[in-house]
Amino acid sequence: MENGSFSGGFRLYEELELHEFQDKFVIRSKESPSDGFSIGRREGKIEPLSNDTYSTSPYKTSTIYGVVGTIRLLAGTYVLVITSRNEVGNFLGFPVYRVNSMRFLYCNEALKLSTSQEKRDEVYFMTLLRIVESTPGLYFSYRTDITLNLQRRYKLMDGWMTKSIWKQADPRFVWNKNLMEEFIECKLDMFIILLLQGNILNNVFFQTASLELKGSPGTISLISRRCTRRLGTRMWRRGANLEGDTANFIETEQILEIDGFMSSLLQTRGSIPLLWEQIVDLSYKPQLKIINNEETSKVVERHFHDLSQRYGGTLALDLTDKHGDEGQLGTAYALEVENLPNVRYVHFDFHHICGNSNFENLEALYGEISEDFEKQGYFLIDAEGSILEEQKGIIRSNCIDCLDRTNVTQSFLAQKSLNLQLQRIMILAPNDFFSTSENYGKFRTLWAGQGDELSLEYTGTYALKGDLVR
Repeated sequence: MENGSFSGGFRLYEELELHEFQDKFVIRSKESPSDGFSIGRREGKIEPLSNDTYSTSPYKTSTIYGVVGTIRLLAGTYVLVITSRNEVGNFLGFPVYRVNSMRFLYCNEALKLSTSQEKRDEVYFMTLLRIVESTPGLYFSYRTDITLNLQRRYKLMDGWMTKSIWKQADPRFVWNKNLMEEFIECKLDMFIILLLQGNILNNVFFQTASLELKGSPGTISLISRRCTRRLGTRMWRRGANLEGDTANFIETEQILEIDGFMSSLLQTRGSIPLLWEQIVDLSYKPQLKIINNEETSKVVERHFHDLSQRYGGTLALDLTDKHGDEGQLGTAYALEVENLPNVRYVHFDFHHICGNSNFENLEALYGEISEDFEKQGYFLIDAEGSILEEQKGIIRSNCIDCLDRTNVTQSFLAQKSLNLQLQRIMILAPNDFFSTSENYGKFRTLWAGQGDELSLEYTGTYALKGDLVR
């Protein structure tokens, strides 16, 4: 399949020059120097380049790799730019970069005219901006939108993919959505980079005798997209809001490319969509508390209605403990979900059944959900771009943090789907399994790396079960 089918030919400027003057910043494309804009340092006003932009020489010139957007505080505007990046993989054949460092350009000269209290407030907010500068796990591409999954992208492709990249995007997964507004108003489409918080990993596997891959190399990619609607860190951000958005909601897509075929499996994870919290104290495992609210049923309904609209029928897979605080939360969840249309709730006490690293016991779970899972299917296209299969539903997994138990289970289901996909395109014989090949170790490493990345974003630490997944 041609890359152009996915890019629409739209490409952002990849390297920019940042010129710093006493009264303004000027940002312009290196490949097209006449295309750029200036930002006043007093009020943060954005203007196109003009003949008098360079009436004096800049006192400093540097290279930047993208403009993330602007934030307006009490007395100034702050422009966030990417100062370093590294290429980490690809998405549908296009390079993907990870943000290594960012910097705020301060356009706050008006702060000098502010009151003492305004200055103190501004300084406080500026300290929060430094946290933004160090946000982990941000990815972007100059050539294509990485927020859309393959199935949705493919079905929107006619005309849609010729739009500016920011117009193509799934807004749930655009980390800098609110920061881009001024650049959108100024029609600076060639400069508007979309940042995805999550994880993108690629791995290549080759023919082995047991796999009978016909000499064709194949690539597995994992793309995890973290929703921006209820961001926050573990303990401090739990459950759902009144709109039905949940903490740590992540769409994970596994893409297989081999022999001209391309297939995709989507799974989601997210905090239990009730109104609940965890009281942070000095204990190792702070107490969970369900918040009694007359809107609870509506919250759950809104959450699953959104999922069904986007993905189809949903299997809600709850991996929490059966007893204690987790058990009470799971019971409340089950009661709310049982009467919803197009949703099946399944509880699987992961710690009890798979304790002491007995992950082979996940086969018991698969026996319970295999009919639904295989009916949901996966997305598959051939070398000509014809749709052979479509994914008709989604498994939504959760534990408490939606990290360790969830990642182990999702990797298990992804491997099951990979078997079905390879058998469907006759790369594997009906009785062959990807899990018996020497490439399975690379697959596990890929999923373990994703688990570490997502855990760092939500908790600040690596995944506890990462070594076991490996």
